Amino acid sequence: MSKHPTSKSLIPQSPNLYSPNLQSLFPNPLIRILHCIETIASGGVEQTLLTLIRGLDKKKFHHRIICTWKGGPVAEALEAEGIGLIPIGSFKHPLQWSKHKQVLKVIREFKPHIIHGAIFEGMSMAAIGGKLGKVPITILEETSDPQNRSKKANFLLRLMSNQADVIQAISSNVGRYLIEKTGVKEDKIRVILNGLSLSEKKEESELDQIQEYLALLKNELVIGFVGRLFDDHKRVSDLIKAVKLTKSDTLKVLIIGDGPDKKSLMALVNQFGLMDQVIFAGYQSHNQDFYSVMDVLVVPSSREGFGLVAVEAMLHGLPVIATKVGGLQDIVLDQETGYLVPPFSPESLAEKIQLLIDQPELRQEMGEKGRQRALAHFSAERYCREVENLYLELLRKKGIEIRE
Repeated sequence: MSKHPTSKSLIPQSPNLYSPNLQSLFPNPLIRILHCIETIASGGVEQTLLTLIRGLDKKKFHHRIICTWKGGPVAEALEAEGIGLIPIGSFKHPLQWSKHKQVLKVIREFKPHIIHGAIFEGMSMAAIGGKLGKVPITILEETSDPQNRSKKANFLLRLMSNQADVIQAISSNVGRYLIEKTGVKEDKIRVILNGLSLSEKKEESELDQIQEYLALLKNELVIGFVGRLFDDHKRVSDLIKAVKLTKSDTLKVLIIGDGPDKKSLMALVNQFGLMDQVIFAGYQSHNQDFYSVMDVLVVPSSREGFGLVAVEAMLHGLPVIATKVGGLQDIVLDQETGYLVPPFSPESLAEKIQLLIDQPELRQEMGEKGRQRALAHFSAERYCREVENLYLELLRKKGIEIRE
């Protein structure tokens, strides 16, 4: 950008790996996509990447993934799809040259048409690797709602955006953040909402097994939470405080997930005398199995780039009570598919939880509306189609023709 004339020095030049006649270099009809991401564990970003790779035509697209670390069911699922995962270790800082040298090595071997980076480390890999490696197309994907990101990091993202063809935002709120706080040019931003596949409905026998595993009675009403137990972000403490304010003889709270604040949250449950009401089920590799025993999902986040768990719950026919932050505002329709409440407000959460405790018909109505909304707007098919259209649009703009 003109305000920062020295910004080009951050990304030095290197010989072009691609000749002008790109077709001669790519005789194979597959479009090669190099994805750059931070860890591949069990988060929403990597789950969405798995959805994309499963949903794109394998006869048309060939994928490879560079990450800082891999492990768990999502990594196993990606490898089962035949995707090469290349872990290069954690970054000390986004401009660590030893890491970018490893990215460049992969680029020179794989020769991608498109490099697509998500999460800050992934975006730095894509921006710098795409520039140095002369990759024809660079996409940076902002997957968070980075309200606490430093001015220095925002400045660096603005510099990286100069190297990108498109900045993909996972919600309209994230798109606004990029424009207003980071200074990314509006014409570079493309909002593509995440999508999910509909899981198979649980058989009655499977449902009984899950209820037995959790020691749940059939007449108990279950408020669910799914996510990492990091209270600065996910605010499970607000949910626990809200439960203390509600009145029900059959209410249970099911918390799926683990994290650094588990002990303090358990201590809060003990302090409030809610030990018989709150179930800490720990990390579960298949979260979707547990929506079948929930009646309501609560997402009490302080910030949220998208909020994939809200979509998961809606696909299972659950009403969702969520905080009015980030991408959750694109998912939950207030008073139709659930409720949007102010963040950091246990009292507001308690009020809406009590409404849904007292009105089973309302729970059912909101849950069905939510399911229909999720199927219409947040399907894996829609998401994969929009990303594929973006890829093909950018290839056409660069004059790269892939034979079908």
